[in-house]
Amino acid sequence: MSPEEKLDPIPDSFILQPPVFHPVLPYVTTIFGGLHAGKMVMLQGVVPLKAHRFQVDFQCGCSLCPRPDIAFHFNPRFHTSSPHVICNTLHAGCWQAEVRWPHLALQRGASFLILFLFENEAVKVSVNGKHFLHYRYRLPLSRVDTLGIFGDVLVKAVGFLNINPFVEGSKEYPVGHPFLLTSRKLELPCSRGLPRGLWPGQVIIVRGLVLQEPRDFTLSLRDEAARTHVTLRASFADRSLAWISPWGRKTLIAAPFLFYPQRFFEVLLLCQDGGLKLALNGQGLGATSLGQQNLEQLRELRISGSVQLYCVHC
Repeated sequence: MSPEEKLDPIPDSFILQPPVFHPVLPYVTTIFGGLHAGKMVMLQGVVPLKAHRFQVDFQCGCSLCPRPDIAFHFNPRFHTSSPHVICNTLHAGCWQAEVRWPHLALQRGASFLILFLFENEAVKVSVNGKHFLHYRYRLPLSRVDTLGIFGDVLVKAVGFLNINPFVEGSKEYPVGHPFLLTSRKLELPCSRGLPRGLWPGQVIIVRGLVLQEPRDFTLSLRDEAARTHVTLRASFADRSLAWISPWGRKTLIAAPFLFYPQRFFEVLLLCQDGGLKLALNGQGLGATSLGQQNLEQLRELRISGSVQLYCVHC
């Protein structure tokens, strides 16, 4: 049984920045707000059958020349007679004394869940829910603001988390919870009730993953009589995003098409001034006007299309 099948989905409220699904390697990304004690980084993936090695680097910047310092270098190696992990720190272009950890809990051809838990003096690493190693910092943790993943590994998801999901004062070692996209509550078509309609300041957030061969994706808002007042529709055939009125009138949204197969997305709708403001992946894309009376009559959010959902917040 894989780590994904053993555990429940992680609570969305403890996600510190949007997770990344199926990134193309080499992959380098900013850690929002940098690292500090209590932050965790979770890596879900599979080790290829012919893997030699891969590395996860927690970097101080992302420049190419000069090469940035690496506060924590985590480097599993599979091509030797005894697979192991090398940990090290790169400072001013020079590697320091490496530390070797034998009895690697990762296997070729197997899925894994690695959790990096950053504490005041050291980082702890667990593999598939079991503590594997700890490494004392040689550079200040506050300097780390970039994550880099390289080498022979298939990454399914990268998550940036807060330690708060785990009971305060608990002596249990955090095992992490994978991002699952198979909850029955998130099966499509997905419906969420709006008991009091929509009011100024209310936010709707929809997060998920676009399928490999997508056709379309829609968010519809309906009243008690199941009449649709407005629909946001993404068409992958012509790469267009549009508001659809109850009478079928289409108003195209003049913005770059930000949906991509096998990539994470976040749709945010903000109720304000009798209309809905739209943001996609953090980029504002304008608004549509409905009138406050119509907004108050809405009772259902309905989602359908070629996506897998992992969060719907109303």
